[in-house]
Amino acid sequence: VDQGKLSLDDTIGKWLPDLPAAWADVTLRQLLSHTSGLPDFTQNPGFGAAVGASLDTPLPPEQLLTFVYDEPLVFPPGSRYMYDNSDNIVVGLMVQAATGKSYAEALKEQVFTPLGLDSTSLPVGVEMPEPTLHGYDLDEQGTPQDVTDLVAAGWAWASGGIVSTPADMNTFIRGYVGGKLFGPETQAQQTDLFIPGGESGPPGPGQNSASLALFRYETPCGTVYGHTGNTPGYTQFMVASPDGTRSATMAMTLARNADGTPAELQVLDALQRAEAAAVCLALDGS
Repeated sequence: VDQGKLSLDDTIGKWLPDLPAAWADVTLRQLLSHTSGLPDFTQNPGFGAAVGASLDTPLPPEQLLTFVYDEPLVFPPGSRYMYDNSDNIVVGLMVQAATGKSYAEALKEQVFTPLGLDSTSLPVGVEMPEPTLHGYDLDEQGTPQDVTDLVAAGWAWASGGIVSTPADMNTFIRGYVGGKLFGPETQAQQTDLFIPGGESGPPGPGQNSASLALFRYETPCGTVYGHTGNTPGYTQFMVASPDGTRSATMAMTLARNADGTPAELQVLDALQRAEAAAVCLALDGS
């Protein structure tokens, strides 16, 4: 958008005419703000079955959305907020169409290299670089099971497939929020309007609200901007102050969401309290 290759008002139909006709008028702005109404491919039973049948070999990115091609829009585009993994996949495909490069190449050229993120990548398979912070899930007896290399990153692709380190996450969120990747006019469009209650799952600390590929967390210690998210074995949190000079990142080696069991919600509550404390420490001027 900053380079003029895309407009926030560009539609899916303009760049990806082979996607379902019902999606054609959805805009990049609606995709980035998760107000598109697209059905979430990760919630489709067919997708779950495909992952289970081929954990370490994902489908090509162009095929991830095919599981919901026949599903209707969940709501009229622009009418409400719903975090949606399909939105992120479509954005990745639009980036590819606009740049003529793979999404991984575009990320390297426009994000990884400018910010010096030497330990960040968008892999396809299950291989993880060493040393690796191992991720876990609990079996029915509550015993931790290592799921670090259980599922290929390509099954998530542009919606959680990046592998990074806490240090690189810290550098990224400072640069992203601090305006090192695009100019003030584009940044103003990103931060002009936030949707109250919008969160990326799991919720972050304080009052959450959503804008264009950015979330705001209003805490008793101050306001920060960033993102939360998880994949099997991991829950992540990264935020920065409005000027990008102070930041906090956290990584938990369990995936936890707000729709979990009471025991899982206890873990999520502890994580959110730790995140709030990290925000206070980050914003402390001492």
